Amino acid sequence: MTSFKEKIRKFTRGIGVRQVRLGCGMVLFAYLISHFLNHSLGNISMEALAAGVHYHVLFWRFLPVAIVLYTAALVHSGLGIWALYQRREFRWKAIEPLQLVLGLSIPMLIISHIVGVRLGQTLFDHEKLYPQELFAFWVAHPYRIWLMSTVLIIAWVHGCIGLYFWLRMKAFFKRAAPFLLAAAVLIPTLALLGVYQGGRSVVADSDDPDWRIDNLAPRQVGTSAEQGVLDDITDDMLIGYLGLVGFVLLARGARALNERRAGMVNLSYGNGRTVRVPKGLSVLEASLRYHVPHASVCGGRARCSTCRIRVIGDCSSLPQPSPREAFVLNRVGATDPSVRLACQLRPETDLSFFQLFMPQATSANSRGQPPQRIGQERYLVSMFVDMRGSTRLAEKQLPFDTVFIVNRFLGAVSKAVIECGGQPNQFVGDGQLALFGLSTTPHTACRQALKAAAMIAVNVDELNQFLSHDLREPIRFGIGIHGGEVIIGDIGYRDHMVFTALGDAVNVAARLQDMTKSFACEAIVSEEVFTTADLPADALPQQQVEIRGRSEPMVVRSIADTRTLSALVNDVESAAA
Repeated sequence: MTSFKEKIRKFTRGIGVRQVRLGCGMVLFAYLISHFLNHSLGNISMEALAAGVHYHVLFWRFLPVAIVLYTAALVHSGLGIWALYQRREFRWKAIEPLQLVLGLSIPMLIISHIVGVRLGQTLFDHEKLYPQELFAFWVAHPYRIWLMSTVLIIAWVHGCIGLYFWLRMKAFFKRAAPFLLAAAVLIPTLALLGVYQGGRSVVADSDDPDWRIDNLAPRQVGTSAEQGVLDDITDDMLIGYLGLVGFVLLARGARALNERRAGMVNLSYGNGRTVRVPKGLSVLEASLRYHVPHASVCGGRARCSTCRIRVIGDCSSLPQPSPREAFVLNRVGATDPSVRLACQLRPETDLSFFQLFMPQATSANSRGQPPQRIGQERYLVSMFVDMRGSTRLAEKQLPFDTVFIVNRFLGAVSKAVIECGGQPNQFVGDGQLALFGLSTTPHTACRQALKAAAMIAVNVDELNQFLSHDLREPIRFGIGIHGGEVIIGDIGYRDHMVFTALGDAVNVAARLQDMTKSFACEAIVSEEVFTTADLPADALPQQQVEIRGRSEPMVVRSIADTRTLSALVNDVESAAA
């Protein structure tokens, strides 16, 4: 129960403005896809369009769904206005301001359609469906067809840009990108062709007096007086919206003047460069304004920690981290108060700092970097393996003999990791970090890590037998295994780059490995890995432990002899087969 509450608490702590905007955007994009697919039925016939719109309306006007849709539209639009006010600087690429401009233009372009269809139906019980709308676009007011085509394309491009920003760091994006691109091109193309074919049918039928009587009666399109009321509402809403946007632009100007009057602060980058900026700018925005290279994979949205800085000197005068910043820092185990996110920190006094990630390695603005090496967020299982007693071994062996033995130990560990589907990642002295799940599901990765732990024991036994004449006591080891969301990418400087994983799951695995010394066991596995691998609940003893840097205790499983893990996993797999 504690674990469930902890997950709920972590989930709610991670919800910010961006997550709300994303959720609302997904609802609106789902509506857009439904609308586009309905349009594409025009390539078949007007009857198909009528049948499609019946089910489209039946679903989206169902009261709970309609409440969600209109709430999402209002919230998303409001957050777009807020983004226009809040955002001071954009990345060097034009895609972010393009997305914002497109998003702000959509309400202005669809106001007349919303008023004519939805308010017309609500106020006057009009029944404007495809025949009525296509007649207005193609016969009564032909120029509107270009307006409709424009708003369809703008809405679609805006939604696709938002999806790209959301999905580009996901593990599956590289594989799914060609299919997503095909859908992004085909769906609006088929929709516009469907509108064109439907319009042609309406133009051909509109010369028939009977068709006009059936489709253009006052109960469907309204009277002149009713249309005048709707036009007045459209004009008022359009003026109100443009006035709101104008007010926000004026507020931006007033804020800029106020910031300059409030004073300036000096930001020193630790490499000798200092910039002077108005109070209120974040450190990342200051870097963008003055073209200082600064790593930021997510573009300043507090979705990653690559813009992290370490403040030099006193941190007591810094603003407290926002809930979103605290969530991200906690995810990566950054408990030091001097470590902050540059995209969230808005200093009120002079500040000296240095960047923790080199912009040449991880900046989303760097050219020529493969996207999958810049940074991805995904689920991995981390395994730390440490050789016990290497210090005593070095005291009793010649230096080259010690290196030989440690290398043989790391070779035995690496062989087990590779054979079980993992990847040896980092070698730190006599220890190793191995990663599982780079190309498999979390379920498979957890089982691979457990099998690897068992195989490490077997390989170390063989190594002890081989070195029995050279060792006063057999080689022993400790293993810590934990799984969770991490960021993977290239870390380092210039030509000294290594591919690795960063995140809370990696830190916890290292601390579980340290605990094997006090527990006098060979391995400690987190409950996360144990349950994801679908092992029986009573297979291994469980207990709660305190993990340094975590506020809540953690449930783990200790294994005295890791050789038993192989039979345990094999039995589960055999039973499942």
